[in-house]
Amino acid sequence: MSLHAPVSLADELAAEQSHLASSRTALRRMRERAEVLFAGGDKVAGDAYTAEQLGRHMARRVAELADDPATPLFFGRLDFGRAAERQHSGRTADGQHSGRAADGHHGGGTDLDHAGHRYHIGRRHVTDEAGEPLVLDWRAPVSRSFYRASARDPQGVATRRRFGFSGGTLTSFEDEHLDRGEELGTTSRILTAEIERPRVGPMRDIVATIQPEQDELVRADLADSICVQGAPGTGKTAVGLHRAAYLLYLHRERLRRSGVLIVGPNRAFLSYIAAVLPALGEVEVEQATVEDLVGRVAVRAVDEPAVAALKHDARMAEVLWRAVRSHVGEPTEPIVVSDGSFRWRIGLDPLHRVVEETRREGLPYATGRERVRARVVGLLQRQAEARRAESPGDAWLRRMGKARPVTAFLDAVWPALTPEGLVHRLLADPQLLAEAADGLLTPAEQALLTWAKPARTPKATRWSAADAVLVDEAAGLIERPAGYGHVVVDEAQDLSPMQCRVIARRSEHGSVTLLGDLAQGTAPWAATDWRESLAHLGKPDATVVPLTVGFRVPAVVVAFANRLLPALAVDVPPAESLRRDGTLDVRTVTDLTAATVAEVHAALAHDGSVGVIAADDAVDGLRAALDAAGVPTGGADDVEAAARVTVVPATLVKGLEYDHVVVVEPTAIVAAEPRGLHRLYVVLTRAVSRLAVLHTVPLPAPLTGPA
Repeated sequence: MSLHAPVSLADELAAEQSHLASSRTALRRMRERAEVLFAGGDKVAGDAYTAEQLGRHMARRVAELADDPATPLFFGRLDFGRAAERQHSGRTADGQHSGRAADGHHGGGTDLDHAGHRYHIGRRHVTDEAGEPLVLDWRAPVSRSFYRASARDPQGVATRRRFGFSGGTLTSFEDEHLDRGEELGTTSRILTAEIERPRVGPMRDIVATIQPEQDELVRADLADSICVQGAPGTGKTAVGLHRAAYLLYLHRERLRRSGVLIVGPNRAFLSYIAAVLPALGEVEVEQATVEDLVGRVAVRAVDEPAVAALKHDARMAEVLWRAVRSHVGEPTEPIVVSDGSFRWRIGLDPLHRVVEETRREGLPYATGRERVRARVVGLLQRQAEARRAESPGDAWLRRMGKARPVTAFLDAVWPALTPEGLVHRLLADPQLLAEAADGLLTPAEQALLTWAKPARTPKATRWSAADAVLVDEAAGLIERPAGYGHVVVDEAQDLSPMQCRVIARRSEHGSVTLLGDLAQGTAPWAATDWRESLAHLGKPDATVVPLTVGFRVPAVVVAFANRLLPALAVDVPPAESLRRDGTLDVRTVTDLTAATVAEVHAALAHDGSVGVIAADDAVDGLRAALDAAGVPTGGADDVEAAARVTVVPATLVKGLEYDHVVVVEPTAIVAAEPRGLHRLYVVLTRAVSRLAVLHTVPLPAPLTGPA
């Protein structure tokens, strides 16, 4: 069919629906073939190891090809204009490109390469039985034009088409004739409907609505570390997740070996975002909180706020480093090792050189200990070779390394350490702490850190969450931690310097995508300058990119929340919103519980999710009242629950979104913690359609001033 043949809109829609049906059939065939290969992998593999590797690969492939009938398989189409007098024999009858230039692993080609061709853009690559593409992955180079082409810079695109869906059924389409200077931009009906579509349950991908400035961040090079300062509703979380998906597509084997890690603020947030990457065909990304990463010890105690803040201070890294290095001693006597009829002797001078050379190399402590052992054995080996005129075997080398004089020397000058043991001794022994903290911590700070009644052993210790971070720091000094090829960190403004170092150890040889908003910092140690956080992360040269224009939170809600910004003491530009459709209702009530139940009932008359957000100590009572009123509710962790209404503590709502938000008693939320105004800013920006604020006492002062 000619790209420009005159056909009715009904025929066009029918043709696109037919293409969708063919694409779904092809994807099902691809999955069935993968399932057959998975089932028969042990028969084609030559050995058990190959069979296991093939089985893992095919299991992953089966999972990647899963199809959700309620999710559109493609969401857009690109029709490239014809180049003058240029013919392309590689086009099939339906306008699809038969070559591989459009696929992400074979280059994107030029405008002329794609001239006269048509591509459907979707969540994954789908081919017909002959291997010809029916749907191109949104990450393929040619797909970039779907997000970045404009009337000013068409990039060879004649027409960009967006599809409207209801569930998985294609219902409409909308064309932009870029070659004629026609561009809908943010007035696109389908684009707007997709952004504003009500939602219940986990976060969705945004592949159909990625904006040019977001696409630039998503497609940043693997080697580049970037920090996104994103105002509420600007899609910073989605940018980070889609960047992970893009990098896995472009550098699959490399990142499959080194891994990709997503770090979120809590389990509720990770549950909320968990479905995004699988929907894009990426099923092997790890997700964790910082607490998960530092889980070497069980947390069974709670520090006083001042103690926790001190343990999260960057100075503790230097204190721990000094404590580790203080265990390295000087040789005091020669080594004499019996070896059958021979006795080998190593004098003090060469032993001093061994210790000093190893100390200068700056290795992890445990690696340094083994390096000292190997060098001492090397000195013994040279003596043996000189006397015996032959080189000893591996068994001899192992025996010498375990000889009592050698191990006694090691224990004297480079004793074995465990992370738990080091931190236990540091916090239990005022003398060791004083030596390690000299010039770094005041005597009062040292007294604050020292345990009054320390447990006798590390195993018996009741560790706090901040202690776990110190143990992880010690582990990084003693051992060589495994790292990831790329790490995405969301809500990063709440990371302490020591938590930043936890992530730095896991991304030393990889890159990071840091996502956050300084205005939403609620932790006692919340960041006020991204450059400081990036320095602690080991990425001081990372680019900081602001996203200020939002598409999710309505302008009326953003304007209300922005009243808090002057009181938050952070240097961030005010958020803006292109949404003009939302509602804001702020009212004084006499009975908070009854008013909340009534507001939830009213909200349920609309489509979408409902979030009731209150101070933590009010949540149970509100949930009980709603249950008594016949309104099923879920908690912050119940992302997959069928209930449309979620009652969420203010401390757990960061990163979550609801169509209709009911904020109960803002002043109580502010009073619950030292950075309560920052918490309230987070709470007020969770609404993507309607915000109702109910209060019995006056609102916090910043909200009562002029808009």
